[in-house]
Amino acid sequence: MERIGIAASKIAQGHLWLYNLSVIVISILFSAFVFIIAGASILLSLIIIGSIANGILPNDLWDDWRGIMKICMISLSVIVGFFMFYAILKNIRLKMR
Repeated sequence: MERIGIAASKIAQGHLWLYNLSVIVISILFSAFVFIIAGASILLSLIIIGSIANGILPNDLWDDWRGIMKICMISLSVIVGFFMFYAILKNIRLKMR
């Protein structure tokens, strides 16, 4: 999270509002990247597990698996959002040094 501040300070070169904007943009982009990578791996693993379970069990469980996927993605977005806001709050400055 400190690297966000280092990258933003190199981009801003002393401008406070540009530094804060850079921190926010870098945090959002990195959080979106992490969400896409982690979400894709979670969805792929749940789809594989669901197809194996549907092949073994006689009932159609697709509706149940959609609920499980929804819960997993909501919890992932809450965790990624929490860390994004923590990174933003840790790196935003009100006065330049």
